[in-house]
Amino acid sequence: MKIHNLIQGSPEWLAFRLTKHGASEAAAMLGVSTKVKRSELLHMKATGLPQEFSDWVQRNILDYGHEVEALARPIVERTVGEDLYPATCSNEDEGGNLSASCDGLTMLGDTVFEHKQWNEALAESVRAGVLPEEHKPQTQQQLLITGANVLKFVVSDGTEENMVMMDVYPDPEYQRRIVAGWRQFDEDLANYTPEPAEAPVTAQAQEALPAVFAQVSGSLSVTSNLDMFGEALRAFVERIPKEPETDQDFADTEAACKTLKTAEEKLAAAEDSALASLTNVEQMRRTVATLKDLARQTRLASEKLVKARKEAIRTEIVTTARQQFSAFLAGLQGETRVRLQIGMPDFAGAIKGLKTLSSIKDAVGTALANAKIEANEYAADIRSKLTKFDDLVPAEYRGLFRDLDDLVTMAPNHFEAAVVARVDQQKKIDDERRQIIEDEAKAKAAAATVAPPHAHAAPVAQPTPLHGAHGEVAYTAQGQSAAAAAPAPQADEPATLRLGQINERLAPISLSAQGLADLGITHSATDKAAKLYRESDFQRICRALIERIEQACSMEAA
Repeated sequence: MKIHNLIQGSPEWLAFRLTKHGASEAAAMLGVSTKVKRSELLHMKATGLPQEFSDWVQRNILDYGHEVEALARPIVERTVGEDLYPATCSNEDEGGNLSASCDGLTMLGDTVFEHKQWNEALAESVRAGVLPEEHKPQTQQQLLITGANVLKFVVSDGTEENMVMMDVYPDPEYQRRIVAGWRQFDEDLANYTPEPAEAPVTAQAQEALPAVFAQVSGSLSVTSNLDMFGEALRAFVERIPKEPETDQDFADTEAACKTLKTAEEKLAAAEDSALASLTNVEQMRRTVATLKDLARQTRLASEKLVKARKEAIRTEIVTTARQQFSAFLAGLQGETRVRLQIGMPDFAGAIKGLKTLSSIKDAVGTALANAKIEANEYAADIRSKLTKFDDLVPAEYRGLFRDLDDLVTMAPNHFEAAVVARVDQQKKIDDERRQIIEDEAKAKAAAATVAPPHAHAAPVAQPTPLHGAHGEVAYTAQGQSAAAAAPAPQADEPATLRLGQINERLAPISLSAQGLADLGITHSATDKAAKLYRESDFQRICRALIERIEQACSMEAA
């Protein structure tokens, strides 16, 4: 941690505020702030001058509670038992660009004080010991930068009567999320292209259509301004946006629909007024009907257009975000040798209920950034496990891990335990094989040593091969199979050894149930389609295989 001696308002202080990512900005960066959107913070960081940015932070992010903060500090100091000093800190000494402005820090730096102005809803949450999500990023970044053991989160008006307090402790996982979030923010900042600032959208004043009148004189003549009204209506219709793209276009089109609705009502009223004096004025009625239909059809079409175009733009925004995330995942996948199991973010859920294009774009952008942060963390975790895997597993045992894609999704300690257990099991099997071979070799050597040098060699019975579907089965010199010569299993020995486990031990040799039967070894039980053998059967299998191999060698030599 580095403590900066900066004078508030100085050029150095302003530059520090713009170039460092402050703890008070972390909530906006993660998209959990109720005051500032992530896109707004991104825009201001990219385009703002130091003074402009500082004023913006003060206006939009910071609480206006500094005047009561000084009153609350002595009260908190009595609780802590130490003096608290305001401090501006950063991780600049570690090569970072994160900062934290602490309302108070003990001399040893082990306790941080953060004050919020009295707010009944916030106070109630603190009383319950629940820190709202919006305040977690700031407090955890303060703990991260200072390395403190605890943060005193205080809500007060500067008096003991209205003061509540709770302890916040470091959360390493949340702090990693903050660091990853700022890393992604810096990437977005480097690629940011400023868009023109959008002013609050208000529909432009709509041109008023002429008042409609239609009168019937006693001589059955109709006097009206329908011709002039019709020209004005048609001109008005032509000026309505045909393909609205922006929030302004949508607002103007919706306002025009309201004007057209009014025109329909006025035309109907004029017609009713004329008909009240005359039973049938055909020309006037046809004109009124035509203009009413024009106003109505245009209004309905415009309303449908607004709805359809808004939905199309929402779809375009979501589709673009999905494509960007897919491309991002492809880059991560290219850096990892196992399949990354990362789902697509719920962009549709992120924009549910939003009306304006600016809010939709911000929500999708925030969801995309958070998804990239999580994907980066996930990929980093996978790469860390793969590095551990390479350290733990010799090359000759890596064929045991055909399910590595799934194994790496386990928790790190479980992953390591599973890998070590599988390697140890295979090593044990290999040791058993070597021991069997060594025992057989020693037995043969011992038999050759004790044989009388001049004894007449007893006739050696030739092995009797038995031909079956799986080749020849070795028999002993006395015509007894090697499997039969091995000790018989005990009657109460359970049958738990599956054929697959036998083949794993004998790899690369692979046997079938029929092959074992040809060797004189049959299964003792079944589990559905699986055939089960006793553990002692494995020794008999090994002896039978050795006899068969030796027989084959003898026959080849002959």
